[in-house]
Amino acid sequence: MNKKILSAAVAMALAAGISGTAMAAEGSLADVPKDHWSYQAVDQLVKDGIIEGMPDGTYAGDRAISRYEMAVIVARATDKMEAANIADRALIEKMQAEYGSELKTLAADVQDLKNEVGKVKFNGMFRATYDNDRGKEAEDDTDRGNDRFYMDLHGEYKVNNTWTAKFQSETNHKYSDNHKKSNGVIQRVWAEGNFDNGAWVDIGRKWRGLGFTNILQGGETDGVQAGIPIKGTGLTASAFYFAKSDENNQQAYYGVGTWGSLGHAVDINLAYEKGQMGKGETYTKSIHQLEWSKAPGATSETWRDTYGDEETISYDNAYVAGVKIKPWKNIALTGEYVHTNADIDNKGGEVRLDYKGTNLQDPGSFGIYARYFQIGKKAGNGDDEWGSRPSGNRGWMVGFKYVPSKNVEWSTLFSPQKKNYGKDDEYTRNLFRTEVDFHF
Repeated sequence: MNKKILSAAVAMALAAGISGTAMAAEGSLADVPKDHWSYQAVDQLVKDGIIEGMPDGTYAGDRAISRYEMAVIVARATDKMEAANIADRALIEKMQAEYGSELKTLAADVQDLKNEVGKVKFNGMFRATYDNDRGKEAEDDTDRGNDRFYMDLHGEYKVNNTWTAKFQSETNHKYSDNHKKSNGVIQRVWAEGNFDNGAWVDIGRKWRGLGFTNILQGGETDGVQAGIPIKGTGLTASAFYFAKSDENNQQAYYGVGTWGSLGHAVDINLAYEKGQMGKGETYTKSIHQLEWSKAPGATSETWRDTYGDEETISYDNAYVAGVKIKPWKNIALTGEYVHTNADIDNKGGEVRLDYKGTNLQDPGSFGIYARYFQIGKKAGNGDDEWGSRPSGNRGWMVGFKYVPSKNVEWSTLFSPQKKNYGKDDEYTRNLFRTEVDFHF
């Protein structure tokens, strides 16, 4: 019997709490007769310190144990065989021969267990943020609402060779709320399928977006997205149907896109979407407030939802076009443009210059960047990156990221912006943010 297999087997067996009633084949569960020579052999190995026994100097005392349990003992002894004397080695080899069938069963059981454990994976990160947002809501105010401890946890289970079920849970404790805010539930669940021809699909609620920086429709969505490599190119073709998960949002979008490499130095990202509801259509939004009132025909007052404003669909189609150029090894220049068919404030875009970048496995690695963005109020409702780049703003942003130690990243940014740019109520916003992420 291979010693490494036995060593792994016993470690897994003990960790999983394998006993005479778990995992083993039925024939291996029969008790070893109390007068069997194996008991004396095990007691000798205990006395010689090869394996640990009971306080009375025996292994199982007066209790009869199964052949499967005896195989676990042999596996433990095999793990210490190099430290054993000649006599003890002979005992171990004799027991290996006696319980060879059970040892094979044990190794097979442990391999099955390892396969099951390998289907489950977790990863995520913990973040601590300091945020000084001067002029977020009004020119003369300072907002500290993004000061927080935050954890992002991802989990997955490999269903089979094609499908993987995934979830995401976010927990957010704001410093200013005395740690009362904690939404650490599973917010998003979806399934991903990856096929032999390179095609893929995801179904469910997850964070999605269009464009290099999710400048169009970036956020949590319910729906489905699929893609397939375009043969002979470095591009992927994609189709999607999804809607923001906000209960007040009744608009859904479907569309197509493509992204990938056009060569060693140029990437593109293109997408077009069409709304299920037409421009100008209206629907009633639930303000999701509860009031104490008596419903018609009811005998007593109860809490019920009240409904508020109507919402008008301001646009029903949009597109985003982006290009990334990497002229030198450590330099990348990204530009993208988004446009909707809203009547006003319907354009947006960003230009970003990156130098180097971080690698969580490489302490000392760093990246610095500069960005200019201008995003209209009706330019696609993209990902605002924790409020640092919301619609209706234009401005600059400079920042850096640095890896002080493995799996730890420190990032800092500063961004002077104009809110409600081009309007009579335009004013200045200055955002400073620094945070440390601990990845696991």
